[in-house]
Amino acid sequence: MKKTGTPYASWKDDGNYDVIVIGSGIGGLGVAALLAKHADRRVLVLERHTKAGGFTHAFSREDWDWDVGVHYIGQVHHENSMIRRLCDEISDGSLGWEPMGEVYDTVVIGGQRWEYVTGRDAWRERMHSYFPDEASAIDRYLEQVREAIGGARTFFAEKALPGPAALVAGPWMRRRFLRHSGRTLGEVLDGVTDNPTLKAVLAAQFGDHGLPPSQASFVIHAMIFNHYLGGAAYPIGGASKIAESVAPVIEAAGGDVVVNADVESVLVEGGRAVGVRMAKGAEIRAPLVISDAGVPNTVEHLLPEGAPGREALRATLQRTQRSASHVCLYLGFNATDEELGLGRSNLWVYNSPDQDGDLARYLADPEAPLPMVYISFPSAKDPDFANRHPGKATVEVVSIAPYDRFQQWEDTKWMKRGEDYEAIKEELSSRLIEVLEREVPQIAGKIAYSELSTPLSTRHFGGYDKGEIYGLDHTPARFRERALRPRTGLKGFYLTGQDVCTAGIAGALFGAVLSASAILKRNLLSEISRG
Repeated sequence: MKKTGTPYASWKDDGNYDVIVIGSGIGGLGVAALLAKHADRRVLVLERHTKAGGFTHAFSREDWDWDVGVHYIGQVHHENSMIRRLCDEISDGSLGWEPMGEVYDTVVIGGQRWEYVTGRDAWRERMHSYFPDEASAIDRYLEQVREAIGGARTFFAEKALPGPAALVAGPWMRRRFLRHSGRTLGEVLDGVTDNPTLKAVLAAQFGDHGLPPSQASFVIHAMIFNHYLGGAAYPIGGASKIAESVAPVIEAAGGDVVVNADVESVLVEGGRAVGVRMAKGAEIRAPLVISDAGVPNTVEHLLPEGAPGREALRATLQRTQRSASHVCLYLGFNATDEELGLGRSNLWVYNSPDQDGDLARYLADPEAPLPMVYISFPSAKDPDFANRHPGKATVEVVSIAPYDRFQQWEDTKWMKRGEDYEAIKEELSSRLIEVLEREVPQIAGKIAYSELSTPLSTRHFGGYDKGEIYGLDHTPARFRERALRPRTGLKGFYLTGQDVCTAGIAGALFGAVLSASAILKRNLLSEISRG
């Protein structure tokens, strides 16, 4: 697996960068590539981890490799889709995509299965066949989704407008979207059907944003559902190909992607950002600084006390919670996907239709059944995996895990957290394997390698203090927070990534487009869509 980025210890600052980006997730890499390509800016991307890519990076153990956050991306295999155009733009078209096929998600509740199939009409017909007495409810749900996403483009475009323009046009541009974002997913589902099983099937993808129906804003679920409705794909060569493909675009304009580069704080002089101070004390200067570290890290670690704009962001944190944390079991097999009979469709496994209740019971009692388990088959999705690892296969098993159950070990070192911590990991691994072997029985007894990550792994590698994976929670209140936009109160300092837009790879990439548009005072989304 090719490593992307220059180690900080061997990199030299020539003092001529136009922009510094803190963090190399897709939001950071995306905004860097856009500024390099559309304004010839020399951009320095600083990543604290040993690998670039954020949640798009991958890791290897022995004879296998796994993604850590890219399980599928919707519509990217369609050449004219907006997400494909953006991916081509930031990678100069070098990213390849493998469609997952007709069935991209399979919902499992109490042993019964429902398939999410590609295409709105096909999905509608399949759901009608599953729930023939609920056809009108399913149609109403689709109409609600259409209405909810209809106002998204103007809502997010307004975030890139300068202050005076946003003041005048903002209320109109936000109005339609906010009418739908103010409702929860649960409220919408209650309005279309009384069937608890249908509700659970329609809400099954809530793991893609982290909130159960009673808490999630309907718009985030509608956008994710619609994102995948046109089908899904996986990067050929694995998730690490994303950073590997974007870095050359940044470097072509004289920029650099530097890893092992831990930023301590933003330098502020005369009421504006002028660079960054590194953890070991060195200062790197540039007239523009962009944070892809997430709003919590930006407020609590990067912006100094008294910096203009910090209080507005801090107030947002007081009103908006961090998103869910998780555990992920990475499994390796000494057999191919074909030999194991593994398909590409993800499995969303639930105990019962009572998704809110099951989650609440688990959060209150760690011995309660796991409320949701997500099973992904990365080696089956990637046609290049067999070239890298012949005769092998991988599976990932994910579940929600509250950070507070691991907090007592947060000051210990990775891989050296003690026997009690390892015992919890072993117990969770066993529970996840039990679900996996029940749903995919042909792999029982064939696991050759197993490793569990916890919220502390996310904290250690991703720099998220509470192990959050989706930035700030996507509640109805989140979408009314005016500080969640590229511009801040500090001159020369911008935000990018999922907190600017929404969770996930697509959301973070659109956040990068908004940030680059705000900086350049151009509508890059329209420019790119026109080709």
